[in-house]
Amino acid sequence: MPHASRRFGRRHMLLLGGGATASVAAAELTGAFAVDAGEAPGPPEEAHSGGDGRRARIDVHHHFTAPSWVTWAEKKGLVTRERLPWWTKWDLTSTLELMDDAGIATSVVSPAMPVRGFRDSAQLRDSVNVVFDAVEELKTAHPGRFAFFAPVFPDDLKTSRWSLARGLDTFGAVGVQTKACSDGVYLGDRSHDALLAELNERSAVISTHPLELPGTDPSRPAVPGIPSFLCDFPLDTTRAAVNLILNGTLDRYPDLSFILPHGGGFLPYIATRVERFAGFLTPPVEPARVRDYLHRFYYDTAGPLAPSSTPTLLSVTNPSRILFGSDWPATPAKTITEQASPALDTDPALTPRHRRAINRDNALRLLPSLRGTSSPRP
Repeated sequence: MPHASRRFGRRHMLLLGGGATASVAAAELTGAFAVDAGEAPGPPEEAHSGGDGRRARIDVHHHFTAPSWVTWAEKKGLVTRERLPWWTKWDLTSTLELMDDAGIATSVVSPAMPVRGFRDSAQLRDSVNVVFDAVEELKTAHPGRFAFFAPVFPDDLKTSRWSLARGLDTFGAVGVQTKACSDGVYLGDRSHDALLAELNERSAVISTHPLELPGTDPSRPAVPGIPSFLCDFPLDTTRAAVNLILNGTLDRYPDLSFILPHGGGFLPYIATRVERFAGFLTPPVEPARVRDYLHRFYYDTAGPLAPSSTPTLLSVTNPSRILFGSDWPATPAKTITEQASPALDTDPALTPRHRRAINRDNALRLLPSLRGTSSPRP
């Protein structure tokens, strides 16, 4: 189990420096070993959530297009409200209703700024400032219900450094978010090293998300009648993950944690293919690195993850690396409450202990700043 020992790096050494938090590091290490043995443990302090955690979920895949941002962007001539896609129609009332119905105690939101291109870095920073203010207002008005990932931009190092410092140090972001591919360059490319090094110094959790494939027109599907999110998005995630493997990103930056959305795209399904043909990558990669990285990535359930796909995901990782994700509001409320969540709650491949880990406990280990702020829903 090499991935468990490797993860005992900067994050855990920092935790072990304080008496109260040392137990968190111990719980995470214990969790890694216990899950590899087949069961996911629940931290003792979370026993009050009870059962499988279905009324105490922590959602790590929640798109937040702040209404105040839409107003700002419209005034700047960057968007036309009526032409924005459905998943940007975020509002507080329906969001809280969805969270209560789905048993989501806390949503870690990923701010969305659906603009094809900002005028310059200064305008991008203005945009991010609007988002930060909106997130802070949301967190203050609803304590414990919301946390957030700060946006970073691998193709704009200066703005990323600014957003990283402001997001984490001023507004208390629990991690960062970025696209799988920026300006045609996938995560893990050596041009991203300066940013990844700074994120590694902070033991950052990096939430990734796909978009249209490079070279395609976002306003028009590459294949008529097939929306890009259906097939292209999972491939975008898969390309990013394989590029991280190819470039040995987690070996060079061992204190980074990457969350792959939608169950890792196609990666779990083609894992054996990637492993067997790793020698055809340029430069060639040892199959052992592929297996190692499969165990070191985190995967969310947005998509939704279904009983038919769970065995495939569990064949490349274990339940300690799976996190609950709703994909709200890109995924309709009824799909989340009537299909995705019930499918997880009754998945025969998972024990109640596994489900509690996926619903809540894994997120608390990965994002320890959420402890004490996220409570079960009645």
